[in-house]
Parts: sequence; structure tokens; C-alpha cells
Amino acid sequence: MVGKQRSKRYTSGALFAGIGGFCRGFEDHSIDTSWACEWDDHACSTYAANFSSTKLHQQDVRDLRASELDPVDVLHAGFPCQSFSQAGNRLGFDDERGQTFFEIIRLLKEWGKDRPSVLVLENSPFLRDGNGGEWFLQVQSAIRRAGYWFADGNAQVLSTHEYTRLPQQRPRLFMLAFSTDHFWDGAVRWPSKLSSVKKRLEDYVEFDADVDAEYYLDRDNKYYRMIDGLRSEDHEIYQLRKYIVRPKVKGTCPTLTANMGKGGHNVPFIFSPRGLRKLTEFECAKLQGFDDLTFPSEVPRHARYTQIGNSVAPPIAERLGQAIAEKLQERDRDSDGQADDRAQVSRG
Repeated sequence: MVGKQRSKRYTSGALFAGIGGFCRGFEDHSIDTSWACEWDDHACSTYAANFSSTKLHQQDVRDLRASELDPVDVLHAGFPCQSFSQAGNRLGFDDERGQTFFEIIRLLKEWGKDRPSVLVLENSPFLRDGNGGEWFLQVQSAIRRAGYWFADGNAQVLSTHEYTRLPQQRPRLFMLAFSTDHFWDGAVRWPSKLSSVKKRLEDYVEFDADVDAEYYLDRDNKYYRMIDGLRSEDHEIYQLRKYIVRPKVKGTCPTLTANMGKGGHNVPFIFSPRGLRKLTEFECAKLQGFDDLTFPSEVPRHARYTQIGNSVAPPIAERLGQAIAEKLQERDRDSDGQADDRAQVSRG
């Protein structure tokens, strides 16, 4: 029976799917994506190119209805974080983007008894502390009312640099909730840190490669002069943040953001033999944990950077997927055991 449980595959649905960071990571742990919802045209093109067999709903989540969606075991959603980010407007649920969280709750209620067994959310770490903790209390209350176990221990900040082999420093808040109809409790076995794993930027960034000219800055550019003043002899990544050069931690990549393709702000740079250049979108994809991401030709370069910066890192999703699959398997084993007990009583 144990072997049978290990072979079982579960299903998931993706809201705010982006380019499929959650989907890619969960696949490795027997959680297949049944459907995905994303409204951005460019993101949908990239998603479709990489998940051709997944049903994609290209529409605003506010127009989506549970009756249009197959019930799934796991629902995951990296809902918009701009209004909850410490670097954003901090309007929280007073921002239209922040209010999209309640669309997730609406769909859960529309499913009723068919709601997913597991809910997985991702957002900015500041959501937990912002507005004196009021934002998180609202999230917690709404999830509980929708029929899920969700206590303080169901939310944790995980950084790619600490929990995966990636050298990118990317702390994000993850929230796992479990249906009260399917689980006895909401305990989470969070992944442990991988502090002893050696990470090398050179495995992700081609420091000595000669790329297309448009990635390079002219020596007379003000950003070139700013970064050149901090130049190191080692292979390092430099990032402009709010028009200053962000202090770097040796051997790491700063958080890749959605606006890194829109000019100088938040762009990661390196020095190569030819000069100072931006990281290519393919290097950024590797630093985000996408080893073989395909970009359709119609998706412009700036949109590719945005998609990467908005995405969940697949290696983090993979570790969460393992914890979720184990929780589901444990539930199923308990259910099978209870069924066996009832059968024995009946025969007796």
C-alpha cells in the first residue's frame, strides 16, 4: 500500500500563473497542473510555450468562476504584491491589486465541498508585518472563514539563497493552508535550510561571454560611472536600485525584480571583457531557477525580464511541493487505514 501511495499523482490549479514557477516546481513531486489562469498577454504566450498541455484561461481572475474549473487537490496563487511590498505604495487592501486576494477566497467558497485540499499563496514578506500586522490578520481571517486551517505557523519567509542551490537572495512569504474537511490539523513541515551547499555565480552567469551590443552600457553613461566606482576584480553582480548602486553581498545575486527591464532602476549588471552589461534575460531565468525556459519570439525583451521578476522560483516551489505531497500522502494513508479498520469491524 505504501508503494501505491507513492505512485499517486495529485492535481493543482494556478491563479496568477505568470510563467509557471509554481507549476514547474510542483511537477517534480506528483502534483500536475490541470489548469492555469493569467491575464497578461505576454505572460500567457510564455506560459503556453512551456506548458502546452495545460488548459490556460487567459482572463482576469475577477471574471473567473469556479464552475468553469475542474476541482483540484492544490490551488496555488502568487497574487499581486505591489501594494504589500515595503518598496511599494503600501496601500494594502486599499489598492485594487491588493483586493485580488479576495477573488481567491471567492473561488474557494464557490467550490464549496469541492474546494482544494491545500491552498498555497506567495507574496511580499512585508505583507506579514505591514500596517501593524493588520494585513496578515485579514488574510488569516479570510482563509479560516473559507474552511482552512491557518495559524501563524502556516506562513514563513523562504529565501532562494538559503533554501535552494540558487545564489539569488530572494526572500518571499509563503502561506500554506489545509482544508478542515480533509485534514485533522494544519501543521506544516517547512523545508530546512541548505546552508552547506556551495553556490557559484559562474554556474548561472557567463561573465566572459560576448553578448549582443544592446546589453552593454556606453562608458559615458552615468550608470556606468556609478558602477565602475565600485568595481571588484572578482566576478560579481551589481544592481542599481532607486538610482544608487545597491551594496552587494559577495558571490550572490540581488533580488531580481519585475522592473529590471525598464531602464536603469533595479537592473543587474556585470563586467565582462567587452565592458559593463546587463544580465541577459536567459541568465536571469537561470538565476530564478528556470533551466530550460522558452520565450516565444513575439514576447519583447522587456516583458521577458518582467515575467522572470514576477515569477516564483521553481526550486522553492519544488521544495514546497515535496512538503505538500507528503502531507497529502499521509492524509491518504490515514484514510485508507480508517477504511480498513471499518471493514474489519464490519466483517467481525
